[in-house]
Amino acid sequence: MRGLRTLPCRDPRRHDAPPALLRAHSGDVHDGGVSAEDLESYENDLELDLYREYRDVVSLFSYVVETERRFYLANAVDVQVRTNGGEVFFELSLEDAWVWDIYRASRFVKSVHVVTFKDVNVEELTKPEMDIPS
Repeated sequence: MRGLRTLPCRDPRRHDAPPALLRAHSGDVHDGGVSAEDLESYENDLELDLYREYRDVVSLFSYVVETERRFYLANAVDVQVRTNGGEVFFELSLEDAWVWDIYRASRFVKSVHVVTFKDVNVEELTKPEMDIPS
């Protein structure tokens, strides 16, 4: 299990990428397709949209969870330290979560199960006593 690792997908063919970006990624840019700058601009726009979504939803959650692969917001977190043959790993269960990933079709997830040999950071978010409208 230790040797098995999947990396976050940065492939514009995933989910809702525009057809021009699909052609650019496949190398089919003969007919005035998308340049590397266009692709970078597209990804920058996705990151900015993701940050705006994060800013809008963070107040709905109680915890921030960071692993080596992902960043999550969640309302329930359970972290278990496990050992197997002298190896230490962490098993996380998250409920009612939001995932920081620009290529996910839906970032809201009912439950998440993570197993990792790397560090895990869990922080409880502070909730203001009262929200004052701006």
